[in-house]
Amino acid sequence: MSREYVTKEVQAIYNDEQLKSPLNIAMASAWIMGNFKGLNLKVLDIRNCSGISDFFVLGSAGNPTQAAAMAEEISHQMRSLGIEAISREGLKNSTDWILLDYGDVIIHVFHEPARMTYDLDQLYKNAIIIDIPESYYFSTPESERRGGNDDGRNYF
Repeated sequence: MSREYVTKEVQAIYNDEQLKSPLNIAMASAWIMGNFKGLNLKVLDIRNCSGISDFFVLGSAGNPTQAAAMAEEISHQMRSLGIEAISREGLKNSTDWILLDYGDVIIHVFHEPARMTYDLDQLYKNAIIIDIPESYYFSTPESERRGGNDDGRNYF
């Protein structure tokens, strides 16, 4: 998947008039995580149960390297939109939990076993879960598809 494709899709989500700020930032981040094969993605509206932020984006990766790649791409795409993180934790030292704080949106990227340990899903069980469209999960750009199967998931 090319960086140009990712940038185009992220900009489309960010500029979607139906997604008011800061939800557009949360959804663009969820799209990146989904297209980096993130697992168990959630966007939580925590405005009514916490004062620390408006939205949490939660996602898991199969290993710390994948988690770092997702977090780095989110950081890159947000910077390209002129959005700087207030804080980035866990990115430099291959930890099980990476946190990107954009103020109104906090993104949590977990190595899957650590997600169960910290259990933010349970801690914020009263938050409103925002639906993530199925199209936000791994997709291959038309220009990169090969073979006869139309679902774009031809790996060989």
